[in-house]
Amino acid sequence: MKMHAKRWIAGLGLVIGAAGAAQALEVGGLKFDDTVKVGGKELKVNGAGVRTRIVVKVYALVLYLPEKKDTPAEVLASEGPRRFTLGLLREVTGDELGQAFLAGITANTDKAERSKFVNQLAQFGDAFVSISTGKKGDLISVDWVPGTGTVMSYNGKPIGEPMKDIAFYNAVLKIWLGDKPVDSSLKPQLLGKG
Repeated sequence: MKMHAKRWIAGLGLVIGAAGAAQALEVGGLKFDDTVKVGGKELKVNGAGVRTRIVVKVYALVLYLPEKKDTPAEVLASEGPRRFTLGLLREVTGDELGQAFLAGITANTDKAERSKFVNQLAQFGDAFVSISTGKKGDLISVDWVPGTGTVMSYNGKPIGEPMKDIAFYNAVLKIWLGDKPVDSSLKPQLLGKG
């Protein structure tokens, strides 16, 4: 009898331990972690949604922050590390991705602002060129790590060099959170309102 009780307690411990593990969030049919570690800090999902162009689902996007923010200004002023992860929902070339990111940055920043991070824009473009063709389910994560800069990875492997300016990271976030977001229905979702 005592042996059965020990097994039951051990089994209960496994169940409780598994329940405490990171849960998966499903967005656009892709699975994302509920929490991630960036710069040694745990980040939680702030919001998530799918970018649709006309009727085609292009990518799923998840924004992670240290604590919940529900306005673009709060997100952009957020202290500490941040991450967004983009999961492709169709095949696309790295060049197409780079051009789309550049167009979104251009639409949501002025010339004077962009002139401050011309080199980082070039580095960002080069990182996308290193992706020949992205396949459905591929993941691109872009982190802000204080003291290091903007760090990119493709399917968990680093691409490009760190880009130091927080203003550049915020310019990238403005693609979805700026005054002219690339997808107006995605903006409120990233802010946890949709």
